[in-house]
Amino acid sequence: MKIHVHQVTPFMTNCYVVEDHGEALIIDPGEATPPLLAALEGLDVVMIVNTHGHLDHCGGNADVFEATGAPLACHEADLPLLRSLEQQAALFGVAGGASPEPDQFLADGDNITVGRQTFRVCHAPGHSPGHVVLVGDGMVFAGDVLFRDSIGRTDLPGGDQEQLMDSIRGCLLGLQDETVVYSGHGPGTTIGRERTDNPFLVGL
Repeated sequence: MKIHVHQVTPFMTNCYVVEDHGEALIIDPGEATPPLLAALEGLDVVMIVNTHGHLDHCGGNADVFEATGAPLACHEADLPLLRSLEQQAALFGVAGGASPEPDQFLADGDNITVGRQTFRVCHAPGHSPGHVVLVGDGMVFAGDVLFRDSIGRTDLPGGDQEQLMDSIRGCLLGLQDETVVYSGHGPGTTIGRERTDNPFLVGL
């Protein structure tokens, strides 16, 4: 398995391409940059996943969908956010267009398979109502729930601090210390490091 990281959008979002045995999973295409589209050539893209419906994580949905034809998936609770991308773009003063409608909704406990790898969906609200994280073997794609030395913001519409902390406890802190965390922004980390060093997790 290979994990390719593409830093996209003015918000420096991490878009991940998980590649295994000729198949690929795209996580959070905030922008369809030429390097991202080139990296997908020759791969069978099985799914485009939005961990949540903020513009910087799904602004490239339309172009990536057009290039790959892969089904688009998100949690149903974030559908209103996904449908508001143009308004989000105007709010932040950046370019942005509409997203296609999702082909399927992700629910807590669902499995996503790419090649020989399987990821479990964990509903993790707090940063947004329909945020999900993808838990794999020794790794987790955490979106904007957990960062190195920080956590997701909760001051945007639909954010909830108490829900976010519950999500971190329920979806992430039960994982092994050596689990690698691939966050929506910034460098990677591990569950163990954040458990001991993240000032926002003291007492959890």
